[in-house]
Amino acid sequence: MSGAGHGGAMKAAPGDRGIPRYAALLLGAAEAGLGAASALLLGMLLALVATGAVLRYVFGTGILGAEDAALWLHVAILSVALPLTLRSALAMRLTVLRERMPDRAGRAADVLADAVVLLSGLVILLGGRKVADLVGGISPGLGLPEWIPFALFSAGGGLVVVLVALARVAERRIAGLALAAGIAAALYLAGQGLRVETGMPPSALLAGIAALGLVAGAPLPHTLFAAAYLVLPFGAPLPEPAIVNTAVAGMSKFLLLAVPFFLLAGLFLSASGIATALVRFADTLVGHRRGGVGQTTLVTNLLFAGASGSSIASAAFGASTFQPELVRRGYTPARAAAIVAATSVLDNVIPPSIAILILAGATNLSVGALLLGGLWAGLLMAAALFVAIGLTSAEPARGSAASAGDRWQGALGAVPAFGLGLIVVAGIRFGVVTVTEAASMAALYTLGLALRGGVGIAGLFRLFRQGAIETAAIALLIATAAPAAFLLAVDDVSGAISVLVAGAGPLGVLALSCAILLLAGLVLDIGAALLLFGPLLLPPATQAGLDPITFGVIVVVALMIGGLTPPLGVLVFVTAGITKVPTDALFRAVIPYILALAAALAIICVFAYATAQA
Repeated sequence: MSGAGHGGAMKAAPGDRGIPRYAALLLGAAEAGLGAASALLLGMLLALVATGAVLRYVFGTGILGAEDAALWLHVAILSVALPLTLRSALAMRLTVLRERMPDRAGRAADVLADAVVLLSGLVILLGGRKVADLVGGISPGLGLPEWIPFALFSAGGGLVVVLVALARVAERRIAGLALAAGIAAALYLAGQGLRVETGMPPSALLAGIAALGLVAGAPLPHTLFAAAYLVLPFGAPLPEPAIVNTAVAGMSKFLLLAVPFFLLAGLFLSASGIATALVRFADTLVGHRRGGVGQTTLVTNLLFAGASGSSIASAAFGASTFQPELVRRGYTPARAAAIVAATSVLDNVIPPSIAILILAGATNLSVGALLLGGLWAGLLMAAALFVAIGLTSAEPARGSAASAGDRWQGALGAVPAFGLGLIVVAGIRFGVVTVTEAASMAALYTLGLALRGGVGIAGLFRLFRQGAIETAAIALLIATAAPAAFLLAVDDVSGAISVLVAGAGPLGVLALSCAILLLAGLVLDIGAALLLFGPLLLPPATQAGLDPITFGVIVVVALMIGGLTPPLGVLVFVTAGITKVPTDALFRAVIPYILALAAALAIICVFAYATAQA
């Protein structure tokens, strides 16, 4: 899955004249303005939540309406940065099939993909406007009309439509744009009035329509949202305003505000230079062993995981930091990139984990208990990868281990990163702060580290802009997956799974759940899969006597393995994009590490089964 591809804007050549040239200039100005606005909004969100936390714990007071204001700012960030997500690393496009299509089929797929995005934008624009017209009342905390978040979301849909159109005009693909716009308009009108009786559950139709959009190369969030609208004629119980209302409600949870702050913490930590100190410390621990640089990559990710919570941030850092050094030590480019991609899995399992936060928001499981379970699971996965890297490495041991003094110096250099882990994990686990407040403190702490490391105003702006775009991409995924999850609940897919595994006992539930999750990981981003399958599989698991926290950890681990598997392994695509290693070669090279992680998953399942039998 890739953030690049045909969804991005193309700059006009110096010799271009006329409408395409002006469209490219206007597009560039719009993207620059939206990037600046989204960065400012994210800074405001961080300041609001962090100030509220300080006032509450130090002065015993607070800011009236702070939670509502924070949630509205989250919606505003999504709305402003929504068109920018089309070109981000988290655009979540399936490019493998599109790249193998002949020219004519590829052009048709591009038109269909644009039609999906335009239809999604129309539903957000017009559906959001309808909800804003229907919603009444005043926010008690803010004293502002309750329709404002829906109007903001609606504006984001309009921006998507406008910027996609500008991009295609700048690329001189006006005929394709006209055809895509015609298809989108026709499908939108069909959803308003057409009714067809098929007897099939709407959720099954949604899956089929979404699969078609993904094959064409449309972004996953827009594909889910367009599909939720296109099943209206087939009896889906969510009319257009309800689709938009469900989407906004899905992302309007205070817990989910921790996601942008952990993203910022990872970005600030990388920019501060402290991540390099973690590398030096890891090297003193394992650098002398067989596969020393590969093991250092693993241990660095183990340490970095306690700070960033984002596997994508870790993969990007490792791809630029470790892959060249691994190649210099004799690893093939594909093997080096595979180690980077595989070890980055740990960041979304070991706390603070964005994946665990998303699962907790979808299932109402205890965040603290899930984080503790993720810690033990992550350590087990690290041990499995340690063995796999040692077995697959051609890099010999390089002599004696580092001295105690060298290790002590390395540990001292990494102390600031360890302080971040203490703030986050201890603060959440012992109830000192909420998850979102801990995340805001982590972002402020790493912001201080970045400033101390020499990051200037321009650098901070770029980091806030990148954080805002990644925040919008994840928020969009959560929002657009909510209607699909609702349809799965209405069609009682969870009940069907319960009937399927009835009498199978905990072992049968574990086997079936892992099979479903591993298959889902082949074709879905981990965030979407968590939102869709977490609430579906948890009830049958608890009915079979499995501990819900342990099962939640199993869900995260199984889906994180999907970040490495074809065709949509997002960690493979992020790593390939930075290292320029072909994705097919990288998918082959990562197989030994997938097997190691699968072995760790099997051990966790054995523990869950033994606990259920006790």
